[in-house]
Amino acid sequence: MSGMGNSILASIDGFRTSAGPIVDVRTPSEFVQGHWPGAVNIPLFTDDQRHQVGLTYKQQGRLAAIELGLQLCGPALAELSAALTRTAAGSSGPLRLYCWRGGMRSNSMAWLAGLSDHPATVLEGGYKSYRRWVLDRFNQTWPLHVLGGRTGTGKTDLLLELNRRGVGVVDLEGLANHRGSSFGNLGLPEQPTSEQYENMLAERLENLRDNGATEIWLEAESIQVGRCRIPKGLFDQMRTAPVLEIQRCERERVERLVGVYSCHGKAELSEATERIQKRLGPQRTRQALEAIASENWSVACQAMLDYYDSCYDRELERSPVRTTVNLQGFDTQQSARLLLEKGHITPGICT
Repeated sequence: MSGMGNSILASIDGFRTSAGPIVDVRTPSEFVQGHWPGAVNIPLFTDDQRHQVGLTYKQQGRLAAIELGLQLCGPALAELSAALTRTAAGSSGPLRLYCWRGGMRSNSMAWLAGLSDHPATVLEGGYKSYRRWVLDRFNQTWPLHVLGGRTGTGKTDLLLELNRRGVGVVDLEGLANHRGSSFGNLGLPEQPTSEQYENMLAERLENLRDNGATEIWLEAESIQVGRCRIPKGLFDQMRTAPVLEIQRCERERVERLVGVYSCHGKAELSEATERIQKRLGPQRTRQALEAIASENWSVACQAMLDYYDSCYDRELERSPVRTTVNLQGFDTQQSARLLLEKGHITPGICT
């Protein structure tokens, strides 16, 4: 019946596989902390309003909290309805709504959507149940393979090219907006929270499985990628996964690093160098800072390679299964083609 609402309750699997825009109706701060990847935020309450309702619930009970909630959101109903209508426009499926536990906030917004004849699906258990689903992904077994190699061998670009050629790839650095070193955030957007990073990783892994990936390739990383942390269950599997180590000559590696970092300001590069001066040591730190000041990028990168190479070599020694491939003289596209032709990497039906 028109105007009476038409919402249904959906499990995680039903919610994931159905069509339609995903709407997070929690507060802006809850959304920033972590949300379903691809969701838009249409909050029923502001952060302050939610705090008021929660405080009233604790002090005066459920009915008083509901009354306050109605008073607070009442003036915004027209605006909220318009936002839902804009989001639903052109969609082939119902609005997919969730709040923290699948309770009053998401059901209230589903009712509001129904008044404008927009069908809605509400996630059973809300974002809380989604987080349980996310964390469970990292306790499952995945067909992981690790692409290793010293700094400057072009691992990230190679993985992205392999992905374009149908290989199942999880771009750990791309999802984190960080290249995994003291210099890793230069020129990149702000990093997501670790919670949001976990959400994106879980979705990527599940999508690869849905698309029939028989191999999932990741870049060799430490557990911390900037401020984002690889979940322990996944990281433990990475440490025991087979490693394909890429080798290139030092000249090629320095050239790659110069291409990536020389476009950034000297102040930013100097600050990143100073952050690791205790690990670099006084001589290498001084050499790198002087090279940056004089824009001698090759010397600056060379000073960094000495440090990062020793770190990588120590970590690589832990790998139980390792194959080495020398890609000196090959560009990224040639390297990807060679690895596929030689059978080092198997393409899957992946996107």
